[in-house]
Amino acid sequence: MPIAMLLIIFVILLIIAIPVGIALGITSVLPSLIDPSFTVGAKYMVRAMFGGLDSFPLLAVPMFVLSGIIMAKGGISKKLFDIFAYFFGNRTAGMPCAVIATCLFYGAISGSAPATVAAVGSMTIPILTELGYDLKFTTAIVAVAGGLGVIIPPSIPFIMYGMASGASVSELFIAGIIPGLLIGILLMIYAVYYCRKYGEDKVRIQKEVKKLHSRSFRKVFKDSFFAILSPVIILGCIYSGIASPTEAAVISVFYALIISLLVYKSIQIKDLRDIFKEAIRTFTPILFILAASTAFSRAITLMQVPQSVSEIINSNFHSKIIILLVINAFLLIVGMVMDTTPAILILTPILLPIATNIGMSPIQFGVIMVVNLAIGFITPPIGVNLFIASSLTDVPVMDIAKKALPMIGYFLIALLLITFIPALSLALL
Repeated sequence: MPIAMLLIIFVILLIIAIPVGIALGITSVLPSLIDPSFTVGAKYMVRAMFGGLDSFPLLAVPMFVLSGIIMAKGGISKKLFDIFAYFFGNRTAGMPCAVIATCLFYGAISGSAPATVAAVGSMTIPILTELGYDLKFTTAIVAVAGGLGVIIPPSIPFIMYGMASGASVSELFIAGIIPGLLIGILLMIYAVYYCRKYGEDKVRIQKEVKKLHSRSFRKVFKDSFFAILSPVIILGCIYSGIASPTEAAVISVFYALIISLLVYKSIQIKDLRDIFKEAIRTFTPILFILAASTAFSRAITLMQVPQSVSEIINSNFHSKIIILLVINAFLLIVGMVMDTTPAILILTPILLPIATNIGMSPIQFGVIMVVNLAIGFITPPIGVNLFIASSLTDVPVMDIAKKALPMIGYFLIALLLITFIPALSLALL
């Protein structure tokens, strides 16, 4: 079966609103059904789907999903915001910068961009609008900064990339630290520029900051301490060698339960049933997509798609810089129309050999891929973060996208720096 026909069928299935997982499953078995000479049969592809789920690292994903939901219900994001607002509040763009810092830290807890937007946005957007900030601006900054949730470790997309590429998940987590901080700093620079240009209601902000300062630093820090400690424990266990990423994910669930139930007492035992149900509803589609993506990856590998794409790119582009720019442009386009999990599982076997052929580390390429797809969270037509932020505020998605456009520009600057300066990803390894 021709490769082009298979891809066209896949795109048509997506256009007519067939779920991604089902579309992947159909296109995985089509070559063996249509072409009797194809190397393997449909039964092999079905076995490949189940085999793709038989993975120890994969267990980290539902655990991080559950941990993030528990902490969202437990009000952890409010505790984080208070400590950053205490320090940044009196400065120009202090409150927006506190939101960005909260997204950074919450991303180090949840590992998910949409979860970061939902948890941080539901709490901070009302606060910022009450302080006089434009609703569209506050909604956009949460939507964009929420993308840091998949770059700052732990990160569910990094786990998926590690499965698809064989790269060390722990090393990917370490490699994401500097890029995540870089993007966060660039977003803060834009927030300062925006607030200097359009002004702030200093009277309202001072009043809010005074409330925090009246509680004293000791009180604010004490209330936020266990929330701040969460990413330290999770990442400390991984980097010290005490636990693997999967084991650290389980630790994060128990830590979230203990803190939310016993320390902050923000959830009760009776709430756990709904929390577990939400976690299952969140993870189940990911599980099905993962199984179908595994079979699809096997199919395109057997059809020698990676070799064909590599040959096309290498024969038409001879400069390393141009090849990297083409890969980035392709990933940006894919991120606009496809969810992160299938994009990583499908494209890693195709693009990683091209990257390694030009001397790039698989770890650095993993960071580049995840940053590209993180931008997809904030670009139409898919733009999951935009839709979640819109649901929180009723601001139309396109209005948020327009306000987010300059911030996306800063994201792209960071992407270029990460692409052409390997040390930003590899310095801590």
